[in-house]
Amino acid sequence: MSDPTEFARRAMVQDQQARGPTPRELLEKAYGRVWDTRELTEEFEVISFLAPLVCVRRKRDGQQGSLSFQPSPRLYFDSSKTAKTL
Repeated sequence: MSDPTEFARRAMVQDQQARGPTPRELLEKAYGRVWDTRELTEEFEVISFLAPLVCVRRKRDGQQGSLSFQPSPRLYFDSSKTAKTL
């Protein structure tokens, strides 16, 4: 099965690796709300995961969206227009 997002996702991962970890404070300035793993699991159900993206469903209202994440420290942040309402 072919994954049409693979090239773009690999490029995103390579870009993250080249930059290194971004502090939470800078992610918050760039993207607004940021979640660590505990915060994410309190507010969202993870539907699927394809690095560096995760598809989530907000528990309180079922709203679906996607978030980017960095591996270490593991932080999730908004990177798609569909997640703007999350």
